[in-house]
Amino acid sequence: MRTIRPTCLTLATAMALLPLAAQAQQAPSGAGSSASSGDRTSRSESGGEDAHRGPYLDVAPYIEAAQVLSFELQPGNDTVTYTQLAAGVDISTGGRYTQAAASVRYERIIGYDGNADVDTLSGLARMSAGLLHDSVTMEAGALASRTRVEGNGFTTVGGFGGDASSTSQLYSIYAGPTVQSRSGPVEISGAYRLGYTRVESPDVVVVAPGDTPVDYFDDSLTHQVAARVGVAPNTVAPVGLGVGAGWNRQDISNLDQRIDDRHVRADVTVPVSPSVALVGGVGYEDVEISSRDALRDTNGNPVVGADGRLVTDQSQPRQIAYETDGLIWDAGVIWRPSRRTSLEAHVGRRYGSTTYYGSLGYTPNARSSLNVSVYDTITGFGGQINEAINQMGTDFTAFRNPVTGDLGACAVGVEGNNCALARLGSLRSSVFRSRGVAASYGASSGNTSFGLGAGYDRRSYIAGENTVLASVDGLIDQTFYIAGNVGQQLDRDSTLGFGGSVAWFDGGNTNLGDGIGYSASLAYNRRIWRGLTGTAAVGLDGLSRDELPDYSAASALLGLRYTFD
Repeated sequence: MRTIRPTCLTLATAMALLPLAAQAQQAPSGAGSSASSGDRTSRSESGGEDAHRGPYLDVAPYIEAAQVLSFELQPGNDTVTYTQLAAGVDISTGGRYTQAAASVRYERIIGYDGNADVDTLSGLARMSAGLLHDSVTMEAGALASRTRVEGNGFTTVGGFGGDASSTSQLYSIYAGPTVQSRSGPVEISGAYRLGYTRVESPDVVVVAPGDTPVDYFDDSLTHQVAARVGVAPNTVAPVGLGVGAGWNRQDISNLDQRIDDRHVRADVTVPVSPSVALVGGVGYEDVEISSRDALRDTNGNPVVGADGRLVTDQSQPRQIAYETDGLIWDAGVIWRPSRRTSLEAHVGRRYGSTTYYGSLGYTPNARSSLNVSVYDTITGFGGQINEAINQMGTDFTAFRNPVTGDLGACAVGVEGNNCALARLGSLRSSVFRSRGVAASYGASSGNTSFGLGAGYDRRSYIAGENTVLASVDGLIDQTFYIAGNVGQQLDRDSTLGFGGSVAWFDGGNTNLGDGIGYSASLAYNRRIWRGLTGTAAVGLDGLSRDELPDYSAASALLGLRYTFD
């Protein structure tokens, strides 16, 4: 057990309704802002309302049929042919107080030559709905995706080709209200988020001889609560003052792991100029991480269930893996020269060490936006995915691999960080401290739209000394990723699209090795008659691995899609 009682610790899991100094941390955020993408008309900056046509609702259901040919390039030379049938819908809606976007697709792959049929559900959704004249906002988001899983826990989108082994379905959803009110000069705010994430049992995972796969994340339930009361600068005093509190609770099914993080905090905002303010805060936080051990057989070996995960011994008491309590503090600067530009940078003391976090949002016009987030928090896989979805904008165009139909690592949008799937990293079940940076850029200009994302994620795992996960305690893995997609309208009836992603994974000091996953695709679409569109696409997917042979496959697709008006 590790016990830390420092004199100063910074705010853990700060939430967006707490002081501006903590907005960059993992937290419930406010309403997603407007964006434009693809060939849609740009939205106005306020309320997600279309600048030209007012409130809007775009619903595009479709059916699709295609024939796919996949060539394995390495380690073998198999050729696989299959039929792909799909039905889906793309939705975008917006008004004065409500904005939402969703892309949902069900797909069935019919295999030949003894290959089993495969069913896949994928989707991405984000909503912000204002109630009571926007004083109450309901936020929600959801993700469903197929991912490829490696023995070291590394998971990526793409990398499938004609090989459906070592894959799993990922589902994640969150929802909750945000409340903002005022009593005289006093501003009152609060938020609650309930999140759930599940990863289905991976198919047979290939590992090197003598190696054992990591314990893969199963599911988790996340609660986040925040509340704050404060006054703005130059109301009752020259500076802004506030008091807030928050609670972050995550329950992970693997070995009954639990994160329990509570804090109270006072903050101050000191205006320096109309566009610059200094911010700071001090408070108290109590963090505890605990779990149970795995069930053991008669020989003392941990028992692995039918789903390939460790079985929890519910008869044993909960063990503390990490705990800390004490003072927290942070200080920073906020620069907001206009509605289009916002920069925050913060430094403080947290979890017994120095922490840095911040954010940058730059929207030079209604059709382009740059968003950067620097973060530092303790969380689990489910909590991190919930937050990645939460950071997305509410007006986006989902990019899909035209060969596999799977979601790409990044969506195209002009608000928020739209690269939720690029941040998957490792599927290890253990709680971790996550530090890193995530950046995305989206733009739409004339007949061209594109999205680009890049980032770095560093996870330091936390586990109890007297549990089966003791060997993971202190282990560090790192993921670097870059992803992008481009869409070009060639003429009235045809478009060209390109997408690609690369993720580098460093599994730390283990014998399971590192890996690189990559995916690239090119598609030509042409309208044939009314809602009927023909598609020709090619793709390249693969994995480069230390302990196993590399895998790569090239694929080609010919298909038809009918979109209903």
